Amino acid sequence: MHKTISILTGATLALSISAHAATAQVLFWSTQAAPVEETQKMREDVLSGFEGGVDFQPQEVGPFVTRLEAELEAGSGSIGVVGALHGELATYAEHWADLSGVDLGGIEVTPAFLELGKLGTQEQKYLPWMQANYVMAANKQSLEYLPEGADINALTYDQLVQWAKAMAEQTGSPKFGFPAGPQGLKHRFFQGFLLPSYANSTVTKFASDEAEAGWNMFKELWQYTNPASTNYAFMQEPLLSGDVWVAFDHIARLADAFNQRPDDFVAFPAPAGPAGRGFMPVLAGIAVPKGAPDVEASKRLVRYMMQPETQVATLLATNFFPTIEVTLPEDLPASARALGPAIQAMTSAEDAVPSLLPVGLGDLGGQFNQVYTDAFERIVLAGQPVRDVLDQQAETLRSIMEQAKAPCWLPDQPSDGPCPVE
Repeated sequence: MHKTISILTGATLALSISAHAATAQVLFWSTQAAPVEETQKMREDVLSGFEGGVDFQPQEVGPFVTRLEAELEAGSGSIGVVGALHGELATYAEHWADLSGVDLGGIEVTPAFLELGKLGTQEQKYLPWMQANYVMAANKQSLEYLPEGADINALTYDQLVQWAKAMAEQTGSPKFGFPAGPQGLKHRFFQGFLLPSYANSTVTKFASDEAEAGWNMFKELWQYTNPASTNYAFMQEPLLSGDVWVAFDHIARLADAFNQRPDDFVAFPAPAGPAGRGFMPVLAGIAVPKGAPDVEASKRLVRYMMQPETQVATLLATNFFPTIEVTLPEDLPASARALGPAIQAMTSAEDAVPSLLPVGLGDLGGQFNQVYTDAFERIVLAGQPVRDVLDQQAETLRSIMEQAKAPCWLPDQPSDGPCPVE
């Protein structure tokens, strides 16, 4: 009964836009660029140059899934290209055409993202379309306190601790800042940066000796962290006020500092730990359904979306950054010019360890995030023994994974059932 309703609903949706779709060669069905202003820019500035025409139809997740599932189940339909986040595309991996043969004309795509686009198979199930990310930012006056021989674009966490210590001791107050407030994205740092950099894991090795070493490093770093960090949500504000000289945050929460005083700040990759340079991209990809009406036309659109000029136009339309090596134009906003190269350096680093946003947790996502927040509050703020806290929080994490029946996602190894917590 449910399948019948799904197909009927999809057919009704198809009829509702059929008049417009009939005139377009490729229907581009997307969860991204849904705000009206972004949609208009995508149509006018990004897609208007594609020979043959594109019908770009961004949707909220509900309508997006309803029609997509109806067409995928039927094995044919009018959707030519699908644009969505990694987790959304991963749900339908077996339905995507192999894009390995698409000739990108020598364009260098971030290798870690290409691997993600295989969705655990030998085929290129999607091509990485655009990304947001988290990076580090620093007031330029902090650079004189860098450890000798340190490369700001290839820092380690040990060097970050040394840097923060030198700033605190030589200026008389702690200058490192961290978004540890109630609305800060601290949990994403622990999930996507700290644990992957030390344990090459987010879930399975949550309570490992390697994870313990990472938390001990962060405890040391906290000694040289501005205590007001427990109130910070957006790090651009304390950077602009001078209360903080070096900070970590999402690019959207750093942008104002670079736009207001572009000559005062530098952006750079997150540090590396013993297991590599963990980072957490918000990655969107483009895929082609096997039942697309004209697979070759769809692949031509995919190729078009990966061209440097299209990637830059997409950045201007959506504020998501390119996934390829590209020179950004000088007339971009200052934040984009500063943050783009830092993202590129981080994601293309030889020691890069991409860590995905959680997949498959459903309404347990908040409880999952709380495990990492609670670990931070107990270990760092309350000073409880790291080993005891990790063992106890691991029990909670294991229960959540089993309740959600969520298999592992990168950087953890694939699992048949719920992602194990060792």
